[in-house]
Amino acid sequence: MTIPILICDDSGLARKQMARTLPKEWDVDISYATNGAEGLEVIRAGKGEIVFLDLNMPVMDGYEVLEAIQKEDLPALVIVVSGDIQIKAHERVKALGALDFIQKPVSAESISNILEEYGILTLALKDAGNDTPMFEVDLRDACQEIANVAMGRAADLLATLLDVFVMLPIPNVNVLEVSELTMALKATEESSKVSALCQGFIGAGVAGEALLLFHDSSFEDMAKLMGHKNPQDTANEIEVLIDTGNVLIGAFLNGISEQLDMKFSQGHPVVLGRHCTVNELIHDNSEKWQRTLAMEINYQIEDHNVQCDLLLLFTEDSIPTLNFKLGYLLD
Repeated sequence: MTIPILICDDSGLARKQMARTLPKEWDVDISYATNGAEGLEVIRAGKGEIVFLDLNMPVMDGYEVLEAIQKEDLPALVIVVSGDIQIKAHERVKALGALDFIQKPVSAESISNILEEYGILTLALKDAGNDTPMFEVDLRDACQEIANVAMGRAADLLATLLDVFVMLPIPNVNVLEVSELTMALKATEESSKVSALCQGFIGAGVAGEALLLFHDSSFEDMAKLMGHKNPQDTANEIEVLIDTGNVLIGAFLNGISEQLDMKFSQGHPVVLGRHCTVNELIHDNSEKWQRTLAMEINYQIEDHNVQCDLLLLFTEDSIPTLNFKLGYLLD
């Protein structure tokens, strides 16, 4: 008996990776959805008895899908597949009825193990191998999925160190001119004041800078979370900025390097500006950046007034190497 399966993920690369890691002997009919709302319609139509569900998606995220499945008592066994590897994320999806959790990027071994553990793989076997559907995945989509996984690694480290839950967005990835950078920073209001940290990085054929834009209104709460005795002391601000940058930038770059099988060397962090607007910051440093591939992630800590933007700016000369590396993931 053929089993109807749903792969629900906004990333074409992630859908392709998931489909090709399913056991070849498994007799399944695969449907696809690019957001939670589409996914729910597939499940309601009886085409998602087993669901591989991403968490960070537009329109409706994975948590909302799980809540709807519970509320409507829909017949679906859900396995969450996500780059958000925080312990609290695991706990929340389990509480919402998810069968289990698989960390991105997925592997054939991890999929087989979990299917065998729950007796799912034996439900329907076939003699011939499954043909993995062909996908058209553009490089921007691939970059976004790479950023998504790296974002989850960085959030997990920050959450573990501070015992908090980090709320994750969908990464924003674009090739931009410097004049477009301000517009690219969706989470930063024109009037808000930020302090900025910059850290250069370089690898084989790839170079760029990581910017941490820390909202000034976040300093006091972050200082408390880091255990500073005088959280309102402005002298702590530089320390908070650098410590946050070390965690987020280092973990994010490690996440990218692992996925692309390349090493990065990081420079020393430099404070670019304090208590300024993003417009002022970019104007004062515009000579440093030209056309760039930009990855933007806005991190927020639940139940705390902490918000910061991590922006990775790859040089234009890095794009061919990144395309080459990403090509291996697309094959």
